[in-house]
Amino acid sequence: MNKHVFKAAIFDLDGTAANTLENLSFCANSVIASYGLGPVETDRFRYFVGDGSRVQMQRLLSYCGRYSSSADEPFLEEVFARYLDFLSSHCADGVTVYDGMAELICSLNEKGISCSVFSNKPHEQACKVVSSIYPEGSFRYVLGQRDDYPRKPDPTGALILADMMKASPGECIYVGDTNTDMKTGKSAGMYTIGVLWGFRDREELEKAGADLIVASPAEILDLF
Repeated sequence: MNKHVFKAAIFDLDGTAANTLENLSFCANSVIASYGLGPVETDRFRYFVGDGSRVQMQRLLSYCGRYSSSADEPFLEEVFARYLDFLSSHCADGVTVYDGMAELICSLNEKGISCSVFSNKPHEQACKVVSSIYPEGSFRYVLGQRDDYPRKPDPTGALILADMMKASPGECIYVGDTNTDMKTGKSAGMYTIGVLWGFRDREELEKAGADLIVASPAEILDLF
């Protein structure tokens, strides 16, 4: 791979640019506790998240035995609404930056590589999380889940970001920790990098066809 071909980098948020596992567990468990459910151990949330907040809560309620069919949709919608309300006030509580990520973003910016975030977390909360843990200007753009484009693994948001950063898909790397991220990057025609410090494992990333799998943020700099 030519080390000078890339002009832009798009990062997933949860499990990639930010360690949000404790926060996601705290917010979801706080909400379901009011229904006499849980708590569910934090590590389980590694497999609940990745496909948007509604799917996360659906998987959580299914795990708790409270969602199994379309008949449970009204209950899911009620819980999901409460979750979004709670998340709006607590989305950044306890969130941290993975070791080496801040340095990676700084180095990429110094090299003239545009960096952005694309997340299935609701847009407002995604912006709050990024601004709470990274210096202003670290990322040119942050896109979370909104109504005007589909959530990942649909590539629309990633392609929007590439256009905003004035880069073709082939000039972008797409960095994430789940098969959803790899599918997103692949569908967008980008070079996909799976990270091992996030919520999923190497096997999942390999099966999803990651072009490169890295164990530390510093390894990404080798591409440049």
